[in-house]
Amino acid sequence: MKFRHLVYTIGIVLLAYSAALFAAGLVAWWYGEGDALAFLLTTGLTATAGFVGVRTTRLERSLTVREGYAVVSLTWLVVGLIGGVPYLLSGTITSPAAAVFESVSGFTTTGATVFVEIESLPKGILFWRSLTQWLGGMGILLLGVAILPFLGVGGMHLFRAEVPGPTPERLTPRIAQTAKALWYVYVGLTVALTLLLLAGGLGLFDAINHALTTMPTGGFSPRNDSIAAFDSAFVHYTIVLFMYLAGVSFVLHLRTLTGDLKAYRQSSECRFFTIALVISTTVVLATVLLSGEYGTLGFEQAFRDSLFQVVSLATTTGYVTSDYNLWPLGAQLVLVGLMFMGGMAGSTGGGVKAMRVYVLFKQGIAELRRSIHPRAIVVTRLGNRVLDDSTLLNILGFVLLFLAIFGAGVIVLAFLGHDLITAIGASVATIANIGPGLGQVGAVGNYGWMDPWSHGVLIVLMIVGRLEIFTVLLLFHPDLWRR
Repeated sequence: MKFRHLVYTIGIVLLAYSAALFAAGLVAWWYGEGDALAFLLTTGLTATAGFVGVRTTRLERSLTVREGYAVVSLTWLVVGLIGGVPYLLSGTITSPAAAVFESVSGFTTTGATVFVEIESLPKGILFWRSLTQWLGGMGILLLGVAILPFLGVGGMHLFRAEVPGPTPERLTPRIAQTAKALWYVYVGLTVALTLLLLAGGLGLFDAINHALTTMPTGGFSPRNDSIAAFDSAFVHYTIVLFMYLAGVSFVLHLRTLTGDLKAYRQSSECRFFTIALVISTTVVLATVLLSGEYGTLGFEQAFRDSLFQVVSLATTTGYVTSDYNLWPLGAQLVLVGLMFMGGMAGSTGGGVKAMRVYVLFKQGIAELRRSIHPRAIVVTRLGNRVLDDSTLLNILGFVLLFLAIFGAGVIVLAFLGHDLITAIGASVATIANIGPGLGQVGAVGNYGWMDPWSHGVLIVLMIVGRLEIFTVLLLFHPDLWRR
């Protein structure tokens, strides 16, 4: 482990990061609402830090595995801290803990916010919130791998540590080409959604911002009422479609676009994920209809809201069209289960990932068969691939750690004075990178009323969830830092 390699690589990322800050500053200058100076100062700070890091160190070779994991974790921490500076300098947030919370929530695509009156914020700040989610969705360092080919083989270690899910795939001979291809798909879907939202009657600013926060399954909205602010079935169903696409593995999108038209159908994870959404929507719809919640609004509105909230929370986007805290308990339990599951591996969604849930489900069935037929050779397959014991143990270990950290978050939040429902809702909403949870942080709630200690706990949960636990925990292993 050479620390100058870490400093050099993070410096390069900060130079690119300063360009994003500058873009937000241009938007702030265009609207002239007084927040342009905050972005100008933050851009200068970030660019200077990146320049100093690059000029005072050098990369002698490609990054090692240990250096790759360290760079990913430390970069997310650094950009999260710097991302909160515009909020403080513009005066839109006065608490440093709350500012970092909003920034980390953006970059991790969680979508939890401390703001109560969002529509009164300057346009530059609103655009910055959206841009942080868009950059964090496909991954800041995945973009770095795409545009920094001189990282060489070390780019693969960044790729593995950055891409959500248990099995990041290399689709082209060079990892930089794979990263570029995934980013092209990401940008293309963002542009397509923007055009459709414009066709649906949204203004340019609303269309761009909602496209920037839908594709990363982020959920930040420049509207107080989120997607419920738009009384349009076309807009709602369009966003449902693109939330679903964002929750599906981008590897499958890329394969389909390059001619493999059977990619979606042949993916067992994709079939499982889609069937889970269909069944969940059916159960939620039946539950809310039987409760009489939509007696005067009709079947279509009930179906639309049920479908929207199921897809929104399953993909961990966090948009809302209805206050699901008012729905029957059965419907809420289904939604909580979807929060834990999340999207597919290789998607921008959070959570445990559908692949791990599917594998554990199949492993459970295999154990039942083994109990009935002790002498039979029973294997667990994912598609045509037989999963070995090490893969199964990795998945089981991840899920257990996920649940343990979630439980620890609930306990700490409860000790800090939060009621149990809010503690559970906030913990799952942050570690699964969803945003809205239950109780006081539910569909129409926010996190602005919490104390700095609670914000600190939730910041840790968001980063741990976004980097899939192992990448962060490795920072605390002594072997990572030994030469």
